[in-house]
Amino acid sequence: MSLPRANYDPRRVCLNPFPEFTLGKHRRTVGVYLAGALFALANWTFLDAAILSKHAHSPDYDPDWYPPVHVTFVDWIPGICSLLGLLVVNLIDKDRIRGEEGFGDSRAVWRARLFLFIGFALMAGGLAGSVTVLVLKYILKGYEQQYTYYGLANVSQNVALMLSAIVLWIAQSASGEYEYNLTL
Repeated sequence: MSLPRANYDPRRVCLNPFPEFTLGKHRRTVGVYLAGALFALANWTFLDAAILSKHAHSPDYDPDWYPPVHVTFVDWIPGICSLLGLLVVNLIDKDRIRGEEGFGDSRAVWRARLFLFIGFALMAGGLAGSVTVLVLKYILKGYEQQYTYYGLANVSQNVALMLSAIVLWIAQSASGEYEYNLTL
């Protein structure tokens, strides 16, 4: 009978290991480009909704009609929170979070982990805020599908920003093309 794999490494945090993705020697580059594509898609989706909202006009047959709802600053706040969270999370030195490289200051590890928590809290708050705006501003008022698109674009922006942060985190944690891990 063999010991469970979790017993081999006392530094292990998770019971099940994260899956290993083999994308060849360019896995870091692929991850960074994928994160950038997700970031661009996120912001393009929301900007599309904001531009559609700005240029909504009355049909030719009813000049007195006005669109019932527009994208306002309230719609922008969740995306701004998620963007700040993405920046905070990906500016953190990964070695400080692990406590490696002999930083010597245990408070630096604690501060880095607190900073990471604040970044993820900003992203989670942005996602929760976008869902709240979608429900309260667009769904409960019973607007047509073309107007609920504004709220759906906001939610999809925040989801894509979170995925971009995760992909960039994993890509930055991957070993580089010329990096060797020597252990004795």
